[in-house]
Amino acid sequence: MHKDAKIYVAGHRGMVGASIVRILKAQGYHNIVMRTSRELDLRNQSAVMQFFEAEKPEYVFIAAAKVGGIHANNMYRAEFLHDNLAIELNLIHQSHMFGVKKLLFLGSSCIYPKYAPQPMQEEHLLTGSLEPTNEPYAIAKIAGIKLCEAYWDQYGDRFISCMPTNLYGPNDNYDLQKSHVIPALIRKFHEAKVAASPSVPIWGDGSPKREFMHVDDVGAACVFLMNHYEQKQFVNVGVGTDVSIKELALLIKEVVGYEGELDFDTSKPNGTPRKLMNVDKLTAAGFTAQIGLREGLASVYEDFKKHIDKYVVGERVV
Repeated sequence: MHKDAKIYVAGHRGMVGASIVRILKAQGYHNIVMRTSRELDLRNQSAVMQFFEAEKPEYVFIAAAKVGGIHANNMYRAEFLHDNLAIELNLIHQSHMFGVKKLLFLGSSCIYPKYAPQPMQEEHLLTGSLEPTNEPYAIAKIAGIKLCEAYWDQYGDRFISCMPTNLYGPNDNYDLQKSHVIPALIRKFHEAKVAASPSVPIWGDGSPKREFMHVDDVGAACVFLMNHYEQKQFVNVGVGTDVSIKELALLIKEVVGYEGELDFDTSKPNGTPRKLMNVDKLTAAGFTAQIGLREGLASVYEDFKKHIDKYVVGERVV
């Protein structure tokens, strides 16, 4: 991408979209087009067509999606399938119709079978059953991958996809009922430290292993792939290593400066034993994550403390 190319980042307010914008600006790209969901309903085919007709972006990053935790995914199954299908279908098709030079679609590691071999390789897609609770979301993301591949095959469109691993970083969700493990633990340890609580409860026995990638590494990977990756097959985006939940909890405890104990509640489910990405394809393309887990957690905790009134107000998360 040349520095004055018109670049549209769909979903610029989300964690990944905001990171892509930060990386683009840091690298000298200045002609970035953004729209909030109020300004442009990406589910509306006519509205998306009018947007492309007016703006004519040269490059498109699709980081927009309807997202949520396990409860939301399971409760609003039709919405998660419909809305995500509509968003990606409208953006990918209009990118084709208006001659976008290149498009990057972001998926999710939930596209892989529930019991995929570890570490998960791109070739494991569609080789087994999905996790039932988020199956509609996963199916929508798989459809997005296949749309990009189909437009590549039929029209020669340079539409590529990447699948990021578990993310953490600025603007995360710290609602204990909805958040993922890192923001939940950061909030729990911080509040336990302030209250001088003797222990912090943690679900399960701490044995499951997970891979975590700072969102700015993901944003950098997306910009890198847009500039350098020219293959139809999607790419895993991760760090290629994982840690146990117990190891993660001890690391966050150290970063926060909490001196109490960990109270593992073994009556709660552990979840999938392991979820790790194989990142050989990403590495071969020339990209490696730069932000170590401890360094990333420390920066996220500083951000949490700095913006605690934004993230948490009493028992209400903003």
